[in-house]
Amino acid sequence: MPKQNNVFKEAYNRCLRLFETMDALPSEPELATRLAISRTTVRAVLKRLAEVGVIEWDKRRKQLLRRPEPADYFPDGETESLSEIIERNFMRRILAGDRRAGMQINELELARDIGVGTSAVREFLIRFSRFGLIEKRPNSHWVLKGFTREFALELTEVREMFELRSAHAFLALPAAHPAWAELDRVEADHRRLLADFGRRWNEFSELDERFHRLVHSASRNRFVVDFYDVIAMIFHYHYHWNKTNEQLRNRVAVEEHLDYIAALRSADPARLEASCRAHLKSARETLLASILPEGPAEAAAGELAEAPAAS
Repeated sequence: MPKQNNVFKEAYNRCLRLFETMDALPSEPELATRLAISRTTVRAVLKRLAEVGVIEWDKRRKQLLRRPEPADYFPDGETESLSEIIERNFMRRILAGDRRAGMQINELELARDIGVGTSAVREFLIRFSRFGLIEKRPNSHWVLKGFTREFALELTEVREMFELRSAHAFLALPAAHPAWAELDRVEADHRRLLADFGRRWNEFSELDERFHRLVHSASRNRFVVDFYDVIAMIFHYHYHWNKTNEQLRNRVAVEEHLDYIAALRSADPARLEASCRAHLKSARETLLASILPEGPAEAAAGELAEAPAAS
């Protein structure tokens, strides 16, 4: 099975959907191209399809034995879209160490590590390059670039507008909406993390992304949801660049999240506004501290804190 289990499951489900209407099965290279995955992942998918009796597979010879059935599919909750898989693994790669501006990224190596096709990785990198975060170089290479104080301030301003709007939209969701059940799960994971914080504190990054992405999804605005990809990339990358008091900062953020979640459940717009702004202020100060000397960062954060609230 490929290195990334989610890549396999997502590709497996898409391959089943493909086989629902096919009679003549494509070759391995054709499947890799159509599904935007690696040959290794294609072979893992075909092996699984043969094991469950959907196809007969003997090296280059493949035959469809039956049409896929609902029970053949992995549940939706166990799969992510290809773009989500690439984004998550790209962020993990960035956060794996002290990755500063100038770090080279090879799209062929990245695709191989994740277990997806190079075209899907290239599309992902091109999307982020629009914001000046990475720059294309010859021979499938990219360079990670730093960003300026002005860029950081603009980003935090937009993030605060989008998240405040999304948080209030979340408050208005009906009680039966699936987002509330997911919020329960997110809260439970926060409490489990807090209970074993000394050992698991560095797991906060993914939980942070999951929580804020859930809040943004309540906006039901494709531009807000899409922009969160950029927010997550920037905040997570620079949040971990500054290693000073990282464990303490993560603990404070977990506690702020729990307060934020309680405010979402309170049905009190004023309490929600205060909790959301307090958490975003902490995130902003951490971001600025990661790219500026301590004094100017605090001054800039103070200037923003005194600015008029976004409506």
